[in-house]
Amino acid sequence: MILRRYGKNYVSVRPNFDSRAMTEIGFTRTGDLTVEAAGFADQYELVENRILSPTHAGNVQSEVEAALLEDLENELVGLESGLGPDQILVLQNEQGVDHPKTRGKQGSDASGPDTRLTFEYTVDPPLRVGIYRST
Repeated sequence: MILRRYGKNYVSVRPNFDSRAMTEIGFTRTGDLTVEAAGFADQYELVENRILSPTHAGNVQSEVEAALLEDLENELVGLESGLGPDQILVLQNEQGVDHPKTRGKQGSDASGPDTRLTFEYTVDPPLRVGIYRST
């Protein structure tokens, strides 16, 4: 299960990544679990921190960004599926402070007979995830 802090509570969420959206890296509340932030430290302890920051490059901008978001979602879902029965993932990025975004660079490739545009996308700041275990 993935949790994210909203105000005074940690709420279960699922990834909602869309390269066509203004906020490409989004999360949708599921409401499966809600934990008060004040008592969170009493119920869970940090086991490990992970930083997810894939990169992707190619010649078609929309495909590169979509592939980057797919890679990020696969990493996050892979982490979630590898959790033990008493573990949860907590998104540690704060909204409005260090919310992850896709960042792109445009270049050109003149190695062949034609000059082609190239695109490289990264996630900056990276998505920070904590793995917690119930105490």
